[in-house]
Amino acid sequence: QVQLVESGGGLVQAGGSLRLSCTASGSIFSINVMGWYRQAPGKQRELVARITSGGITNYADSVKGRFTISRDNAKNTVYLQMNSLKPEDTAVYYCNYISYSDMVNIWGQGTQVTVSS
Repeated sequence: QVQLVESGGGLVQAGGSLRLSCTASGSIFSINVMGWYRQAPGKQRELVARITSGGITNYADSVKGRFTISRDNAKNTVYLQMNSLKPEDTAVYYCNYISYSDMVNIWGQGTQVTVSS
């Protein structure tokens, strides 16, 4: 079993920054993909950014140039540095872990990010 623990959400003014962290524990497979998704009220969950264990990243167009995803494989931790935040970034942010080798797809409990105008 894999467990994810997220931290770092909160309330920030537009233009501000936040950093989210997500640490995985348990039966971690060395080759995996970790990422962040978000879900705003009344909207579907959407990809924000993800990163492979080899460091390959991809981002949603809406966050390119503002958000940076990184990871520390030794700590099984993924980070999301969010800069120049906008009110439309307000959502619950969920950490995700995928291991295709053992077909595991795990979600964190979510952390609220609120950006005030």
